[in-house]
Amino acid sequence: MQDGAPHNFSCFVTDVLNERFPDAWIGRGGPIPWPPQSPDLSPLDFFLRGYIKNIVYAEKVRNIQHLQDRITSAIETVT
Repeated sequence: MQDGAPHNFSCFVTDVLNERFPDAWIGRGGPIPWPPQSPDLSPLDFFLRGYIKNIVYAEKVRNIQHLQDRITSAIETVT
């Protein structure tokens, strides 16, 4: 940290993140903004929740069993 700037906001670090994780990293100045006032969530939790939610609700959920199946299928796509 230099002059109060967090280490993950330097130009070098953001360039590396953009190269290795295009449009998929979470942070100040990044493509996915850090969730405000959420000390309970880590960046991985925040990303994973949105990722799973997009897959689960890509089609209309018919009932609880269908919802459970969609969640299970979505989790299985995580590598």
